[in-house]
Amino acid sequence: MHDKVGKLIRRRLRGNTMKQDDPTRAGVMISGWGNYGKTASVCSAGAVFEDQWLELHSYLNPSSLPGTRDLHAPVVYVSTPVTATPKSLCASILGFFRASTRRSATLPELVRQVADSLHDHGVKALILDDINRLRMHRADDQDVLDLMRAFMSLDVTLILTGVNISGIGLLREAKWNKKTRQWEMPPLESTRIHGLEITQTEHRFELIELDRFRYTTPKQIQAFVDHLEGIEQHLRLLNAKAGMLTGGVMPEYLMRRTGGVVGLLGRLLEDGAQEAMESGKETIDESLLDEIVLRRDEPEQAPDEPVIPADPHTAGKKTTRSKRSRNTVFDDRGPAAAHTGS
Repeated sequence: MHDKVGKLIRRRLRGNTMKQDDPTRAGVMISGWGNYGKTASVCSAGAVFEDQWLELHSYLNPSSLPGTRDLHAPVVYVSTPVTATPKSLCASILGFFRASTRRSATLPELVRQVADSLHDHGVKALILDDINRLRMHRADDQDVLDLMRAFMSLDVTLILTGVNISGIGLLREAKWNKKTRQWEMPPLESTRIHGLEITQTEHRFELIELDRFRYTTPKQIQAFVDHLEGIEQHLRLLNAKAGMLTGGVMPEYLMRRTGGVVGLLGRLLEDGAQEAMESGKETIDESLLDEIVLRRDEPEQAPDEPVIPADPHTAGKKTTRSKRSRNTVFDDRGPAAAHTGS
């Protein structure tokens, strides 16, 4: 999945930066559920492009103006504001450049300042994360989407990332066609946003869906094992050995614990490595990882079950617990009795 995202972003950026007369640059949407590695994949691909672009131009921006040469930023990363408005989005982008803004500035003035900043700093890719915060039933969010489309005419490649992009209304509930292996849009109804059909969005962006690791086919298994091998090579534990994460039943164990979600896998192994160092074991195995609790793990016992049973002979057996009395401190007992002073 990481390679797939990187390949698409590199291809789109390479094509857009070579165009001269095209007034609008096609964009990319990266969708996936939480902890699937969307942001990490996009930022990694953006970093590779930025290094290549800077090296290609000898780390100089020929079109930069005095005062902007110190911040030649081919790639800009901004998180979509929680309650997005066109002004708040402009402020977030300008905040990346530490640009000063007037509180009384109008929206056209902010948009013009954003356009100037993107040009002066040589920006080629604008990454907007958490795009799923937009809800198309809100007028402000519709205005933000219109503004994003306007940014695509500024010689900038727009890269949007978010959770379930195909289901939040930006692409009219896109559905995956297993036969054609492409996202397809249902027939457009009479829905319009400020006179602009939603097709303007779906035709300008290419959507790619990040998935979790699977463990069904030999190809899927090999991809997961290859990922584990890459992690294994970067672990610096004193007693680490070849096959620590890839040998025996360890791949099946890790798949069972994390469900193939790359974020959960990383968290489990990070905590495991710390535990291995703190305990002096300096290696990772199943017994060590069993002590690491993930949010998706089920509790081993009910929250109200005593850790140590009163009678050791009843351990592991179901017992009838007495019902605890209810706390009545906050019960409403009616109006307070009148108090008469003497």
